[in-house]
Amino acid sequence: MLAPVHDDPPILVCADLQIEYLTQGRRHVILDGDAATSRCLALLTLWRDNLWPVMHLKRIAQAAWFNPASKLTDWIGELKPRPGEMTFEHPLPSAYSSARFADYATNIRNMRCVLLGFSLDETILATVVDGFHRSHRYQVVGDAVACRHPGSGDAAAYKQAVMNVIGNFATLRPSVELIRTSGAIAV
Repeated sequence: MLAPVHDDPPILVCADLQIEYLTQGRRHVILDGDAATSRCLALLTLWRDNLWPVMHLKRIAQAAWFNPASKLTDWIGELKPRPGEMTFEHPLPSAYSSARFADYATNIRNMRCVLLGFSLDETILATVVDGFHRSHRYQVVGDAVACRHPGSGDAAAYKQAVMNVIGNFATLRPSVELIRTSGAIAV
């Protein structure tokens, strides 16, 4: 069922679109970064063109691979937040580890979010599980998300396994469906 026209548009949540994930030679570089980045940009452009709400999440973990002083934690140029778009920094995998994000999400009516970006096996997974337990509805754009290469095994099988788990807590959607329907999504 498509969302009624009078409903507020869903919030586009861009998770951890940071340079760190695209830098070759890094331990947690993502595999399909270019494809995911182009789909993220297409959806971000759709939301911006329609003046719909956009939210950006930035991981600021205090670990060796997330050095906050490093430029590697900066936003990817074309995907960085613009004035008027919300940004939340989160120290743990879930966006709800940010007190500001948790307060915001708790206080908005009819919380509906379309989630895309990097850190599929950390930020995205943890956020949809936390959101599910708070009765927040998330849709994850399956072809606009990416995760790091697992230590061993098939990367595609790993991503699919993570997506299968996420499917228990959020609705999975392809980007083409959201673009074709101009962001009208099932609720």
